[in-house]
Amino acid sequence: MTLLNLLTDIEGVAVGHATDLVLGSGVTAIIFDEPAIASGSVLGGAPGGRDTALLDPAMTVQAVDAFVLSGGSAFGLDAAGGVQSGLRQIGRGFEVGAARVPIVPQAILMDLLNGGNKDWGLHSPYREMGYSAFQAARKGAFVLGTVGAGTGATTATFKGGIGSASGVTQSGHRIAALLAVNAMGSTTMGNGPNFWAAPFERNGEFGGLGFPQRITGEDTAMRIKGVKLKATTIGVVVTDAVLTKAQAHRLSIMAHDGLARAVLPAHLPGDGDTIFSAATGRKSLGDPSDFAELCHLATLVTARAVARGVYEATTLPVQNAQAAWRDRCK
Repeated sequence: MTLLNLLTDIEGVAVGHATDLVLGSGVTAIIFDEPAIASGSVLGGAPGGRDTALLDPAMTVQAVDAFVLSGGSAFGLDAAGGVQSGLRQIGRGFEVGAARVPIVPQAILMDLLNGGNKDWGLHSPYREMGYSAFQAARKGAFVLGTVGAGTGATTATFKGGIGSASGVTQSGHRIAALLAVNAMGSTTMGNGPNFWAAPFERNGEFGGLGFPQRITGEDTAMRIKGVKLKATTIGVVVTDAVLTKAQAHRLSIMAHDGLARAVLPAHLPGDGDTIFSAATGRKSLGDPSDFAELCHLATLVTARAVARGVYEATTLPVQNAQAAWRDRCK
């Protein structure tokens, strides 16, 4: 299996997007071939989610069928219902007597003020978009940038979007992240093009610019969208290792470390920063250091995915849209 530097480098994982450029929003679905041990953590002060409580390691349900990332703020929570519908059609779900209930935790981001047309009438379009994202889910390559849940994403300085990155431990375990980058803070230094995630970059995946020769106080000064606005970077980190639910939870915390290395500042009161984690259980852990290295790489692939989300984004085709990094720096 050729590595693509994407979440789908994890065997048994498919990704699908639904994108509406007029709406300025979208949905991304992450579908597992088989239920995956899962957890997650929320470190932002203004989160929005569905079925996130069951991801606590103390809760009964151990595995999920899918994750959903969506724009639309609280309206976007309808998207998980569309993905559930698709999973139910193919007989997936947690067995409850004669019934099956697909387990589909979801996180949403705030993109209601990006200039897109949000006049959708009585019901939001997100349930249908969720179903479309499920139908579109495929193994292999998928598009990054202004697509799916990253369609309407913004940051303090440049257009945000969907980013992904992967890595392999010394013992051969794979780990990958997918982020929808809609940060209150900035992924770049000052007014320049250099990414905070630069030390972790691989093969020029987000421009290969590295750090500037000198970093000043101006570069580290706070740049945010505004204290009255809401934002959120949401995502997933997945490994092919055999993990317990508690270990999966630790992986999500380590992934947040990567978010904090790629966005300055992160986890603000107006952010809803949420990262889900999952283990497909294809490859057993050996030495305890194997899990430590997975945790280390969770930080790195998340930081890289954040930078790629901004680097790959394109400007929304709406009036007064936030400029993309590519428009100003490439």
